[in-house]
Order: sequence, then structure tokens, then C-alpha cells
Amino acid sequence: MESPSASAHRGLVPWQGLLLAISLLTFWSPPTTAQLSIVPTNAAEGKDVVLRIRNKPPDAVGFRCGREKVNSDGSMLLKRATRRDTGYYTVVAFLRNSKKEIGFGWLRVYQPVRVPTLLASNTTVTEHKDSVVLTCYTNAVSTQWFFNGMNLRLTERMNLSWKNRTLTIGPVRREDAGNYQCEVSNPISSAESAPVELEVKYK
Repeated sequence: MESPSASAHRGLVPWQGLLLAISLLTFWSPPTTAQLSIVPTNAAEGKDVVLRIRNKPPDAVGFRCGREKVNSDGSMLLKRATRRDTGYYTVVAFLRNSKKEIGFGWLRVYQPVRVPTLLASNTTVTEHKDSVVLTCYTNAVSTQWFFNGMNLRLTERMNLSWKNRTLTIGPVRREDAGNYQCEVSNPISSAESAPVELEVKYK
């Protein structure tokens, strides 16, 4: 977890700091229209990211996010975002007559997914006798399976485990023969493995 000083440098405010900030805003006026907020944002690690606001108060004369000043439209630029920048951010809109309005929103920073590696326990198996385990090695958060280029339809002989990264088929049948692939993704990128061909021998 980041230290408060590191959080403040990027405009990230821990929940304790947020509660304190709210208590100190003695002239804060509850909004009469839609609530000011930061647009929830997904970003790629190492890239610049702009945090934008929505429901900007029409009489806003300035903005601040954490200890950082922001643009006149309320947006804030983070250069070369890292996963340490992931978290909730607050924005303060300064209104006329010394009033303020606050909003918040989250930023999530992800690593681009790597091309997954698909390995099989065996690529030549015998019908009604053998089982096969296919494992998709990835750093992604989501895994989808394909069979002969189409979404895999699970049967009663198939089982997914380990966050859907392992596919077990057993006992195999001749209709299981073909090409298997896994596609992995997170909110900012996706990649698919090279196909693995399964051969099923039968009499």
C-alpha cells in the first residue's frame, strides 16, 4: 500500500484523507443537479492518462485534485501511469462565493497482457480411455477458450478450473479432436495463444 506522501504526489487520496477533506470543507454546498465526479478510467501501464470529470458545475472557477492543480476543464494528466496509481481520486471544484463541491472516481492501471502459452498434457490420446489437460499460462484476468476457431461449448466431460485457465477433458471422444486455443484479456488489451492440435485415436 502506498504511503500518504506518494499518494498525494499523484493526487490519490486514501479514504481517511477523503473523510478528513470532507470534514474540512465547511463551505461545501450539496449539489442541486447531477453529482460532480471523475470519469472511471482504465489505463495501460507506462502510458499517459487523462482523468476527466463529468457534471462540471457551471459556476466553477477552478479545480484541484489532491494537492495537484488541474486544467480549467477539471481534467488532470498523469504521465507514465503505473499500477501504484490505481485507486480512488477526489476532485474539488471551487465555486463562486467561497463554496466548494467535491466528487470522486477511480483509476485502474493494467499491464498489457502477454501472449498466453497453451500447453497440453498429451496431444495424442485414445478414445474412451485417456483424459487430457490443457493449461493456459497468462497474466490476464479473463480467459476464453476456442475449439476449431469457435467458442468452446463445454460438455459434461469438460471441466474448467484455476480461474478458467485449465481445461480438462475426460474421457476423450473422437469429436474432441481438433485445434484448441485460449484468448486472454483485461480491460485494456487481449491476446490469443497459438493453437494446440489434439489427436484422438479410435478403433
